[in-house]
Order: sequence, then structure tokens, then C-alpha cells
Amino acid sequence: MKALVINCSPVRTGATAGIVDIICSELRTRYDTKSICIDDYSFSFCKGCRSCHKTAKCVMSDAPVIREIMNEFDLADIIVSVAPSYWADIPGQFKAFIDRVTPWCNTHEPHACLKPGKKGYAVALRTGPNMPECEKIIGSIEHFYGHLEIECSGHLGLTSVEYKTDVEPRRTEIIGFCKGI
Repeated sequence: MKALVINCSPVRTGATAGIVDIICSELRTRYDTKSICIDDYSFSFCKGCRSCHKTAKCVMSDAPVIREIMNEFDLADIIVSVAPSYWADIPGQFKAFIDRVTPWCNTHEPHACLKPGKKGYAVALRTGPNMPECEKIIGSIEHFYGHLEIECSGHLGLTSVEYKTDVEPRRTEIIGFCKGI
């Protein structure tokens, strides 16, 4: 089985990346695991033309980049999205990606489809102690999974994580979460 772990942060080397590294290390013991960072891809914002509602395809010139990422989703059996809080929600780069994935969402017919049977997991982190903010981020990720018909199978909220150095003291908690994947 294959696992895809997504760093949903525009920072490739920060706390989110540290969490992704721990998750990947744990999952590699059981799954063929790949990680990607949303910031490694360049794509424009959705223009809201709704052409994809009629064709299940994006008409924008950078659509192949989105298809490349969605191919990784399609190959995976397990998808873990790890997102930091940016003003109490997911980062803009990840939100822009979600908007561009509309051709695969079950909100209209026709729509492109991923292979069935995928399980999705969400991990949220934030700098302060407010868990409801993590829950909002988890909710955004799980809402996205739902429209892709990915089964929401677990989540983890991590508060008081601002820097990569804040991740190591949470290693046991992260590893415990991974045991359920």
C-alpha cells in the first residue's frame, strides 16, 4: 500500500516539515511512502469560470501541475495532510490547491474521480494553545477529503508548536497518531 504525506505549508523546512518527517519515518515501516510540499508546485488561483462543472477538466494553462499532484493522490491508498494555522485556517497555498481541485470534487456532474477506497488523515498545528483553531483546520481538510470521496479516518491537533524545535517534544504524540494509520 502507498501513503502520501503532504506538507501544506509554504515553508519547506519549518515545524510542519518536521512533523511530516516524523510521520514519513513511521509510515515507511509499513507503507511505500512519498511526501510532497505544496510550495514545490507553481499554479495560479482558480478563476471561478466553472468550466470544470461541465467538462470535469480545468481550462487554465497550468492545469497539468494540478493533474500531477492529483496523480499522486490517485496512486496513494492513504493521504495525510499536515497544515499549520495561518490566521486560524489553512495556508493560502493549500487553499488555492483545494480550489483548483474542483474538477475532482463531487459537487457537480460530471467530475473526475480518484480510485475508491482511500483513507485520509489530517494533522493541524498552531503556535498558541487554542485547540479549536486546530479543529477548524482539521475541518477544512476533512471537508476537502469528503468532496474527493476520501474516507476521513483520523486527525491530530498540535498546539503550542511554532518552531521546528517545538516538534521534538511532541514526537511520542505524533508517533502514537501514526500507529493508527
